[in-house]
Amino acid sequence: MDATSQKRYAVVSCHVEQPFDDRAWAAFTRLQERRPGGFAVAALMRPPDPAAGEDADRWLARAREAAARAPLGHHTHWTSPTHARPTGGDDPGARVLREGAWLREWGLEPTLFCGGGWYTDESVAAACAELGYVDCTPRATRPSYLAPEAPWAQLAAPARIVVGAVSLLAVPTTRTIGDLVRAVWRPSGLTEAVVHVYLHDTDLLDARRRAALAVCLRALGRRRRPADLDAVASALAASAPEVAWADVARGRRSREGAQEPLTQ
Repeated sequence: MDATSQKRYAVVSCHVEQPFDDRAWAAFTRLQERRPGGFAVAALMRPPDPAAGEDADRWLARAREAAARAPLGHHTHWTSPTHARPTGGDDPGARVLREGAWLREWGLEPTLFCGGGWYTDESVAAACAELGYVDCTPRATRPSYLAPEAPWAQLAAPARIVVGAVSLLAVPTTRTIGDLVRAVWRPSGLTEAVVHVYLHDTDLLDARRRAALAVCLRALGRRRRPADLDAVASALAASAPEVAWADVARGRRSREGAQEPLTQ
């Protein structure tokens, strides 16, 4: 594939956590339409939360708009719209399966997944495999705000993660906006073969962060071949090395009712 014929390329995704915030949505729409640096920004969208009274019809309309512009992904918040990681109760993988079934019931076909607050466990990974997702939850480095025992997954490069009898293609997230600002101008600042930059939709409400992102994505597009996550996944599906779940899992599953950090 032309978009992924070079081994050193870059992709961009956005965690759309506030899809009902009109200002955030407008800013995200502009980013997808303008494609700074030539990047098709994947929308990893949090489904509406019925317990919070969120409007499913409005959400579906916006998800379809995003899917028409770039790859669409599923982003789960287990506790509430503003609290991403689980705090006990329901099995995390079961929620992913329920949300995934709901999305398909309404004609959406997300291809990507990322757990809110970078949360994942074996049940979540298995659910993603069952739904046919490409997982972007693994991180190249540990998020600094997580407690030492908090569950997350570490992966430096794309791989197929073996979970029980199934496997799950993962394209790890490697760079925050701040990481990109610090790295993109240095000749040796981008060491990974696959640069995966992520942001939150709420980052786009800050004019300085919005401007820094646009400038850095244009610079990144000159240093790496821009691609979208679906094209990358298609190109890597047959050649990605296999790794065991135990080799990427970090921390441990939280005790029921234990408090986790707010979404980051």
